[in-house]
Amino acid sequence: MKLCTMNSMQRTLTALGRKEPDQVPLFLLTTLHGARELNLSIEDYFSSADHVIEGQMRLLRKYRSDCLYPFFHASLETEAWGGTTLFLPDGPPLCGAPVIQRPQDIDGLQAPPIASCAPLAKVLTTIRALKQQVGDTVPIVGVAISPFSLPVMQMGFHAYLELMHEQAERFERLMKVNEAFTVAWANAQLEAGATAICYFDPVASTTIVPRALYQRTGMLVAQRTIAQIKGPTATHLASGRGLGILDDIVSTGTAVIGVSAQEDLAQWKQAAAGRINLLGNLNGIEMRRWTPQQAEAEVKAAIAKAARGGGFILADNHGEIPWQVSEQVLLAIGDAVQRWGRYPLAWVGEHACH
Repeated sequence: MKLCTMNSMQRTLTALGRKEPDQVPLFLLTTLHGARELNLSIEDYFSSADHVIEGQMRLLRKYRSDCLYPFFHASLETEAWGGTTLFLPDGPPLCGAPVIQRPQDIDGLQAPPIASCAPLAKVLTTIRALKQQVGDTVPIVGVAISPFSLPVMQMGFHAYLELMHEQAERFERLMKVNEAFTVAWANAQLEAGATAICYFDPVASTTIVPRALYQRTGMLVAQRTIAQIKGPTATHLASGRGLGILDDIVSTGTAVIGVSAQEDLAQWKQAAAGRINLLGNLNGIEMRRWTPQQAEAEVKAAIAKAARGGGFILADNHGEIPWQVSEQVLLAIGDAVQRWGRYPLAWVGEHACH
């Protein structure tokens, strides 16, 4: 059994090069848990970049994750457009009223400049400070909501689906404005020190839209947008199914795909071989009810299905671990990676992926 000799960056880059590092990289995407570490409410925690900087560093040390995740919350992006955020005591913040009240509002919509958006400035400050602390030893994962999925927060799900189906011209204008924003926001994070960008695109998943519609819309948006992002991207469908659009996702040029807990990692591993890397797919919702023993079993099963030959990062399936997941379970996940994730995976029998 190999001893862990790589740092988190080396481990991750080796895996993404589809080679076997010293152990399976673990991206424990904890955001809200930083508030608990600092004994703050979620609202107070996200009010200050200093809080998130300290929270992320504590979480990194405590849970032995292989990345820092300076993501605050999704509604921060709509705040940049003039929206508001509703804070909950035990869950991720929510978007307030839609900033696009009527389809006609799209006609004069302009992307907000990143430099003058105070909410986004907090994230950039956080990334810079984390980069100063870890340098090139730990990946820092920035987040940008895709132009194709952002309208769910800008105007609401129902209104957006109507726009997509019934007002093609306005849909295209909204995509153009959103693309400019997403590209600028992603590149600002990379310039601040982010290693890569998580391109959140849940509307792209076959859970939400049919493949044929995605191919005419979100796939083209992703191809244009990702081509302009000046660093590597990982596309995340935020729990949505994606195996049916694997070829389309690969065509966008993204390096990694987040795998849903509703899909089988072994199938994904076989389908994605040599084309794209996998991130996933521990069930964050079920994780709330796991015992430490269950956590170990789930980690072991995921590693058995997808870790051989590299190309795999262990993570949750949604891109954000719920507040209700206990410290004991998160610690057990790290312990299980230490125990079962060391390469070579001699314990994985030939039958393990079937």
